[in-house]
Amino acid sequence: MAKVPMTCCGVMALLGGSALSGAAPSPAISYATAHTVAVGAPERWDYLSFDADTHRLYLSHFDRVEVLDGSSGERLGSVAGIPGGTHGIGIAGSLGKGYTDDGTAGEVVVFDLHTLKVLRRVKTQPDADGIVVDPKTGHVFVINGDSASVSVLDPSSDRVIATVQVGGTLEFAVPDGRGKLYVNGAERRELVRIDTAGNRVDARWPIPACESPHGIAMDPATRRVFVSCVNQLLVVVDADSGALVAKLPIGRGTDAAAFDPQRQLIFSSNGIDGTVSVIRQESPQRYTVLADISTAITGRTMSIDPASGRLFVAAAAIDPAAPVPPRPDGRPGRPQPLPASLKVLYLDPKDAR
Repeated sequence: MAKVPMTCCGVMALLGGSALSGAAPSPAISYATAHTVAVGAPERWDYLSFDADTHRLYLSHFDRVEVLDGSSGERLGSVAGIPGGTHGIGIAGSLGKGYTDDGTAGEVVVFDLHTLKVLRRVKTQPDADGIVVDPKTGHVFVINGDSASVSVLDPSSDRVIATVQVGGTLEFAVPDGRGKLYVNGAERRELVRIDTAGNRVDARWPIPACESPHGIAMDPATRRVFVSCVNQLLVVVDADSGALVAKLPIGRGTDAAAFDPQRQLIFSSNGIDGTVSVIRQESPQRYTVLADISTAITGRTMSIDPASGRLFVAAAAIDPAAPVPPRPDGRPGRPQPLPASLKVLYLDPKDAR
């Protein structure tokens, strides 16, 4: 694919190698830092998850889950004592329970949303990672990345009621609210759809241009799934047919995607470049690449408040003297963070549509 420059105006939707255009230029969207919340040690972190009902922000932070006020940035406490490392976070607010994981132990950790105390641990499979609560069934879906499966928990009993064998290593997932869950098939370069009532795979769609799909988000209104890829590409997929709608350039080191339904904006957080790529959905078929938002190198994970458009990005300062060895596949490795430098950036949009 030809290299396409990042631009703040004009449509850049690449499909089948050709550029589509025709929409009026769109203005850039500017963002300002409302808060910088120091989180500190340890130096490992993963998913951010914003709960719209309580305006709480949850950050998986190695052996704990940090809980922050999503409005003020106040630190509210933490879910502690998870030595195998946390990754995903799911919230079942009606039951007063949250879910994270101990990836090394292959367990889901259930915690009380009010006290932040661990209630119980539930065995799933090795490399329990991303966690999604399905709005349609209320069930908790746990993405077991290296085990190539998805565990399904009933939150009323906290028991595993099904294990969906997907195949190939997996990354994150997004529900559509209608009973479908879309899972990034990282190893096989595919988007996998799971029926959440039957707990079975009901569609597989190849996305061969997308190397190791990582971030995923969705616009349920237009039925579009947005998948960020480590080869500096974001692909747009029709959620019903699996058709590839568009391919667009993003930054290096993506690990999360998000969608702003108020402004029709798609985001990719890019840890290597220290940016958030911004793409506007002009229509279900047309997309515009806008100017990047500057964040910080290592800012690879992200969440969003869909009502206000506030973005949350976790990042740490890097040690300029520490070597950065490449990954086995030749991609750049992760820089070594400075001790106790982890922070969460609260980024607010300043320009309306």
